[in-house]
Amino acid sequence: MRRTTATPADLARRAGGGRIPSQPGPRGAENLTEVDAVTQDGHTHPGPAVTPDGPTGPGPAVTPDGPTGPGPTAVSDARTGRRTTTAAATGRPAPESAAAPDRSTDPGSVIPGAGPERPTVRLREAGADEPPRYAPEWLQLREGADASARALDLLDPLRIRLANLPGRPGGAVVHDLGCGTGSMGRWLAPRLDGAQHWVLHDRDPYLLHFAAVASPRAAADGSRVTVETRRGDVARLTPDALAGASLVTASALLDVLTREEVETLAAACAGAGCPALLTLSVAGRVELTPADPLDEEIAAAFNAHQRRDGLLGPDAVTVAAEAFADRGATVKIQPSPWRLGPAEAALTAQWLRGWVGAAVEQRPELAARAEHYLAARLAACAAGDLHVTVHHSDLLALPRPTGGHR
Repeated sequence: MRRTTATPADLARRAGGGRIPSQPGPRGAENLTEVDAVTQDGHTHPGPAVTPDGPTGPGPAVTPDGPTGPGPTAVSDARTGRRTTTAAATGRPAPESAAAPDRSTDPGSVIPGAGPERPTVRLREAGADEPPRYAPEWLQLREGADASARALDLLDPLRIRLANLPGRPGGAVVHDLGCGTGSMGRWLAPRLDGAQHWVLHDRDPYLLHFAAVASPRAAADGSRVTVETRRGDVARLTPDALAGASLVTASALLDVLTREEVETLAAACAGAGCPALLTLSVAGRVELTPADPLDEEIAAAFNAHQRRDGLLGPDAVTVAAEAFADRGATVKIQPSPWRLGPAEAALTAQWLRGWVGAAVEQRPELAARAEHYLAARLAACAAGDLHVTVHHSDLLALPRPTGGHR
């Protein structure tokens, strides 16, 4: 039963107070590890990756450099590596005990990544490398909301397209861009029939480690699912880079791309005849209940922050739909909102801090009012009285098949 004796100030203090945090910066390099091989006992050890036939049997060779540039490539059979949880059933990643400490409910800090989304993979060369900016705790915290939000209505047309692809010995090949801890694979692979091989792309070897050890074991019909991790940026993405791909996926990626990068992605997918399922792009609309007079002003400042430096932010889905359609693809768009209530209080509190913090970073003159606003919102969140809808959109692009296939 909820306590009713606490004052709003008490609740704000319990929720970390209304102090507006600085925007989360990159994690230090000392927290990163190279991707290690996933062994049959479910642990990781330095050395060659496990192939689908085991550590000593035949299987695909492991090369230090993949098509996306230098970086380790780890291949594992998702059925041979023991998992600490059944990730496909729970919808959450299964980090090993050596993972970073859980900061998802730490009232005094913002988990890196909880503010405006930032890319963990790039589509072209962009000068000096930026360090990774996501903590696995944030990706784990949001995974349940992401899974509930993703548009199921896009799966039937996707299944039809995949079923009409010519048969491949290893099954469908799925490239997941900016995979993070692999949540898209955990959600999608068990919803598709047939053998699948997932190629997980990310700049952060720490996140790739999580993605590898928590990958799904089997498809919807029990067929084998394997996974390959590729560290590095997807530089100058071309149809050749997607040769043999059955599908490209990404989550929360479009809105952190420029128009040029979206055009590059659409051209590569169209050139390869490869469908793209691009989910959870911000739509620029947020609804908070109960309402507050400052809601719209904070939202507008946040949207302006999302559009800085030429990034598309809330315009991303419209731009992407046009880019794919201009290249002959059939485009379908469905809403995929987060609906956050008392059960998602930890996620809501982290999202609030990042959302308000980005707004103030964009418009510093909001700071004084926003600090009181954030304190009140966190108090309502801690009391179970706040409900938030964060609107996103999912996009499915079905380019014309290449090579005479229908």
